[in-house]
Amino acid sequence: MLIDLHTHSYPQSDDSFMSVDELIEGSKSLGLDGICLTDHDIFWTADQAQDLSQKHDFLVIPGCEINTESGHVLVFGLTEYEFGMHKPEFLQASVARAGGVLIAAHPYRRRFIEEPAKRPGIRDEMLERAGDDKFFGICQGVEALNGRGTTVQNQFSLDLGKKLNANMTAGSDAHKVEQLGTVATEFQRPVSCLSDLINELQNGRYSPVDLREKATPRI
Repeated sequence: MLIDLHTHSYPQSDDSFMSVDELIEGSKSLGLDGICLTDHDIFWTADQAQDLSQKHDFLVIPGCEINTESGHVLVFGLTEYEFGMHKPEFLQASVARAGGVLIAAHPYRRRFIEEPAKRPGIRDEMLERAGDDKFFGICQGVEALNGRGTTVQNQFSLDLGKKLNANMTAGSDAHKVEQLGTVATEFQRPVSCLSDLINELQNGRYSPVDLREKATPRI
């Protein structure tokens, strides 16, 4: 089944331009099987997600995108933001206590700069430095395909995932309706709730999928 692990809605994410209802209906119209709500540093409750699932007859799973000192990370399994989560070690400890999962979001950011990467050897140096970054060691996977990333940016993420021998996900990172349905994570087993999602992410039974040939969502 196909789930978009990385989405943003307004006003929970103040840089988004779509409501949560537009997000859900747009994703549903494109043939996805579910979405994760990963607004910036804010958590949807399990009850809110369940209410949205029932309202739209569509799988909605709560999560969060947290900004840490080492990069953004998708978090599944926590219920609220605590001061200190901007520190990767603090966040890792919180997620471990909750039995949750961390996925490194758009890992090309801060680590890949397109212009100098065109020069001989520079991209390899960037990839080598990223591969040595301890930040990725606290994550259960890396987002290899980001719907808002360019081809070369996502290729860097894919190469990094391979270098790390990491499990790799995909998420649209959509902030607008027209950004939905670009990429998604394909799960080998059914996912019907947050605990299912966490279990599958922990066991690596998934892969990133590019869906860019899909049609524009119908709202």
